[in-house]
Amino acid sequence: MTSRERMVLAMLNKQPDMVPVAPDISNMVPARLTGKPFWDIYLYQDPPLWKAYIHAMRKYGFDGWLPLYESYGAEEAVDEYTMIVEESPERVVTRRYAPGPDGELRWSDRVVVYQADQTPASKSVDTPGLNVERVPSWYRPIDRDRIPQVEPLEELYFKVKSEMGEDGVVGLSVWIPGPGSPEQIYEYYDNPEEVRRRAREMEEAAVARAEAMCSLKPDFIFIPYSGCFVWNTEESFRDLCLPTLQKVTAIAKKHGIPSQMHSCGPSRRLVEICANETDLSSINPLEMPPMGDCDLAEVKAKFGHRISLMGNLHTIDTMLKGSPDDVEKAAREAIDAAAAGGGFILSTGDQCGRDTPDENLYKLVEVAREYGKY
Repeated sequence: MTSRERMVLAMLNKQPDMVPVAPDISNMVPARLTGKPFWDIYLYQDPPLWKAYIHAMRKYGFDGWLPLYESYGAEEAVDEYTMIVEESPERVVTRRYAPGPDGELRWSDRVVVYQADQTPASKSVDTPGLNVERVPSWYRPIDRDRIPQVEPLEELYFKVKSEMGEDGVVGLSVWIPGPGSPEQIYEYYDNPEEVRRRAREMEEAAVARAEAMCSLKPDFIFIPYSGCFVWNTEESFRDLCLPTLQKVTAIAKKHGIPSQMHSCGPSRRLVEICANETDLSSINPLEMPPMGDCDLAEVKAKFGHRISLMGNLHTIDTMLKGSPDDVEKAAREAIDAAAAGGGFILSTGDQCGRDTPDENLYKLVEVAREYGKY
């Protein structure tokens, strides 16, 4: 059985030849393995992140799991109004401006920081300790000739699918509405009708996108909502998110395509709702305390007959700081807890850290291949 076949069967809550193994190393580990400063990958896409991921997947020998979306790997939209305002061996900082009628440059109050050895993130100039000048005293145009043109998603999908081959699954993403910041939570309770109106607009777009994505026949439909129950109460989830989730998962089911939701943080209640009230096929990463609230054995016992599970080794205590023996112990425990009858993908919590030891990733794969056979 190929890795792609193995992953698809497990996502459909069926039993493949062995437990698939797909640690979440979607960003930092592949970037580290290129040996380049991280801005080469995230700003210049040299190589693009998806290509770095496939290289890493083959290095460690696990089953590929690659959710794809437009501009995969790009941290910002780069245009003629984007400038580099700081560059050093440690970081590159970019910032957008607008030309004013008086000829002065009116700078955005936000910058994007690309660090040499860490996944970059957008940061406000008001963030304490960022040490970015409010009005830059030096800047230069970005190296736009180094940035490849953004490919249409359909073209990108088939390129990535061809590169992945049978070594894993490639999914296409559909987003659902819901708060994702403290400000959006406040707005929901202060102005619920307006937030509901926007959620219904986003629902229409999500339904149309789901149909379009399914027409490309991806290996799975990916529904990302990091920290879904960090940002939501059950009330807001049922009001804003659940109706769209129900429609998107029904569309995937109609097309015979697995759907998978990603929600780091506490997700025990989310698993229950998805298993009982949606057509969702699979959910990850089922993080354990303190990052999450999932007991893998309990979730499998109660909901494993309805939904496929992917997770849930601790990314810090086990994968980053643990020994290969610790990884083996945790991987065997996860397989014992959730592998029976199929529908389980051995994985990690959200995003293995940059310095996760190679030997720990190799050990995770070894245990799955030897101990995880059906």
